[in-house]
Amino acid sequence: MNLIIQSNSPIDALHHPQLLALAHGSHITPIDACALRILDAPSSQRDQVGAYCAAHRLDYAFVEAGRALAGFGLVAMDMDSTLVTIECIDEIADFCGLKSEVAAITEASMRGEIRDFNESLTRRVALLKGLDATVLERVYQERMQLSPGAENMLKGVKAAGLKTLLVSGGFTFFTDRLKARLGLDFAHANTLEIVNGKLTGRVQGEIVNAEVKARTLTQTCARIGIAPAQAIAMGDGSNDLKMMAAAGLSIAFRAKPIVREAASVAFNFVGLDGLLRLF
Repeated sequence: MNLIIQSNSPIDALHHPQLLALAHGSHITPIDACALRILDAPSSQRDQVGAYCAAHRLDYAFVEAGRALAGFGLVAMDMDSTLVTIECIDEIADFCGLKSEVAAITEASMRGEIRDFNESLTRRVALLKGLDATVLERVYQERMQLSPGAENMLKGVKAAGLKTLLVSGGFTFFTDRLKARLGLDFAHANTLEIVNGKLTGRVQGEIVNAEVKARTLTQTCARIGIAPAQAIAMGDGSNDLKMMAAAGLSIAFRAKPIVREAASVAFNFVGLDGLLRLF
């Protein structure tokens, strides 16, 4: 395996001999100032490497030698707290003074403490009943920011020939705008019901839960003629786990513990463009 070590800042050369020894690798090759590759590193050293990296705010990933980004065909991304920094429903709720209440439900759901995502979403959306729909545009314009490295990551995967899918338990109001703005190929999310310019407190149609996210990934793979093993899935919450399990490579981004433990790779410190340095 290749062991990729990454940081948000230049990696001090003092780390090199310690990492090489912990990894039982053959030698180190710099990727750039903020990343290095250790060759011939057995994945059995994961625990030792992981403990060292956590203590020094480094991200690490064991990657099969010879794998190339162009060998994949799709990157599937969660939206809230993955492609963007916010939880959109929490910010919408802020406009009716219920952010803390809604955010508490969101956090419990993403940690896996509320097992029924449909119930979680239904409870949160119900609290938005009567809110003027113009707040959605305000959230998009005033509060939504892309996560660090998002644009570089998308530029890199598109250059490698991969398609992009945004699949979210959030709302089409935001995913549709991000799809157009960022040139994404596919997007799927929930639709908020709006009547006479007001949110009704309901969503329309099938709720995009963990099962639907996984199904959307596999259906998109079939649509573009690749196997799910050729997909990369990126997420942060428990409702991303089934989608991530269906993909050939899964990346937990600033994720909840349950997701970090299940993912192929966890980015706790670097941006989304850390994906590009893996290959």
